[in-house]
Amino acid sequence: MAILTVRSLSIFSKFQKVARSISNQTITTSKEYCQEELQAATAKPYEEVPGPKPLPILGNTWRMFPVIGQFEIGDVAKISQIFYDEYGEITRLSGLIGRPDLLFVYDVNEIERLYRQEGPTPFRPSMPCLVRYKSIVRKDFFGELGGVVGVHGEPWKEFRTRVQKPILQPQTVRKYINPIETVTNDFITRIEKIKDSKDELPTDFDNEIHKWALECIGRVALDVRLGCLEDNLSHDSEPQKIINAAKFALRNVAELELKAPYWRYIPTRLWSRYVKNMDFFIEVCMKYIDAALERLKNKKSTNDSDLSLVERILANEKDPKIAYILALDLILVGIDTISMAVCSILYQLATRPEEQEKIHNELKNILPDPSIQLTPQHLDQAVYTKAFVREVFRVYSTVIGNGRTLQNDTIICGYHIPKGVQVVFPTIVTGKLEKWVENADVFMPERWLKENEHKKLHPFASLPYGYGARMCLGRRFADLEIQVLLAKLIRNYKLEYHYDPLKYKVTFMYAPDGDLKFKVIKR
Repeated sequence: MAILTVRSLSIFSKFQKVARSISNQTITTSKEYCQEELQAATAKPYEEVPGPKPLPILGNTWRMFPVIGQFEIGDVAKISQIFYDEYGEITRLSGLIGRPDLLFVYDVNEIERLYRQEGPTPFRPSMPCLVRYKSIVRKDFFGELGGVVGVHGEPWKEFRTRVQKPILQPQTVRKYINPIETVTNDFITRIEKIKDSKDELPTDFDNEIHKWALECIGRVALDVRLGCLEDNLSHDSEPQKIINAAKFALRNVAELELKAPYWRYIPTRLWSRYVKNMDFFIEVCMKYIDAALERLKNKKSTNDSDLSLVERILANEKDPKIAYILALDLILVGIDTISMAVCSILYQLATRPEEQEKIHNELKNILPDPSIQLTPQHLDQAVYTKAFVREVFRVYSTVIGNGRTLQNDTIICGYHIPKGVQVVFPTIVTGKLEKWVENADVFMPERWLKENEHKKLHPFASLPYGYGARMCLGRRFADLEIQVLLAKLIRNYKLEYHYDPLKYKVTFMYAPDGDLKFKVIKR
């Protein structure tokens, strides 16, 4: 009886705990439901969201017109700041011909809530011109395989699910440390050849960075060395044509999408060139992926550990189009974004000698012999180097912002926002607001180190790669390429810049506008 009583008490005690847990969950759920109901009942109407007033017929599109307009297409960063300064933490830009309304949200707590509430297929408003190309102009090629850029819903989810495992696995990325290092060594050799007698680089050095970026991406996405870093590369060479096509495709997105979209109805000159460039990309990707497929057929081992990224996808997918389209997306988005990020990082290093010296000392301790091959452990130890990059991304975010198209009516900042509105999260502004980042106006890489975790730094204030299901698929490779370049370059050279300070400008990315005439001094 005593044993039975003890067991009964034990069971009863457990039952009480479960009952209390269910009760607490019910109370919490009820509270959340009541809060949501209260927010919905007290929310202000959408029409009251502050923002520039549209004109009859012309709406707000006229603000982008030359001469009579208020804003330049390339001043998206400045526009984002103006909206915050004039209207506060939420701004509505309506009346854009051929586009849904844009809603700029600067309240980082709201941004976090929206990110965390989104489902498995968030709708990311990006490049309607690319959507049209993939779904209409070249539907014969893409079919239902739209890829990961400019695609939404279940087609996006299905494609990403099929490719994300190999491209996001750390062990896959680590396999590319030495191949990327080889490309970077060739790039540094190229730097030695092109600098003048005063150790100064030419005015078009940003194009050399694009060549390095393309060579890295070609090694990862196409499984080949493209020859971008060869001497005397002609203007009509395939590598240079790929770079030019990628720049054109990305840097004319704003022109195609923010101005009146005539290209949707008639083949404008700009649209026709865009289509021609995209067709060229497809041809290049097919050529190199087909060659990789032939190499794979002759490989003795097909274990994942022995295969490259491209070979893994080809080995696991019956349709080689998966590899074609993934390579297309990685090249299209990767070349200009990584290149412009590197331009910004190197410019900040060259103009911040104290921080550069800290990075050099860190790398000297990690790599006492600069000629040894890099390992994952070497890169893991470069904590200040990585912190510097994160601080550059916070203050000079290469990505102006992220965004979502609302799939349901939502309450944001106390306003009732209808389904279909495109919400913009301007990380270029939020990352520099004192409300979310302590000493926001001070460039301080140390804020990202573990010992400073207690300092105010909202995790959603600066999101260079986005967040959640639609976070940048190639982010691990982008980080790897940047880390390897800095490890090899700053360990061996000192960067200086002796001209007037450069202003930042938006092409597709936010980067220094002007000649990167760095002085590169061998240490």
